[in-house]
Amino acid sequence: MRKRTKARECALKILYAIDITGQGPDESIDVFWLNNEESDNQTKEFASSAVRGVCKNMELIDSVITKYTTNWQLKRMAVIDRNVIRCATYELLFREDIPPKVSINEAIDMAKKYGDKDSGSFVNGVLDKINKAERVKKN
Repeated sequence: MRKRTKARECALKILYAIDITGQGPDESIDVFWLNNEESDNQTKEFASSAVRGVCKNMELIDSVITKYTTNWQLKRMAVIDRNVIRCATYELLFREDIPPKVSINEAIDMAKKYGDKDSGSFVNGVLDKINKAERVKKN
């Protein structure tokens, strides 16, 4: 598994823990790495940066997601789907060094791996709308 793929999966797990426990990002990151010491520094840095970026910009990220999820309330989405979409939306909006196609494809793969049978197509649909509408505004 590529380092960034592994890092995205770690970030998803940390965001999931934050969502479930209500702990802050720094505490959740520390606890996660204590229990997952086999990761290298690049993986830890990328994952931790993604988690902090999502948490710092959560209000904006959630408002963008809500805008493109017709008939879906964020709080009613599956926790995995919600956090996969948050991670990828963060990358689409704030990480210009990552091609949108990469962020979207990685998110779809994570949704298929960790979500239910419809998660991949749901995540794809939401992220495709966000990418087409929000990235155009930035350019």
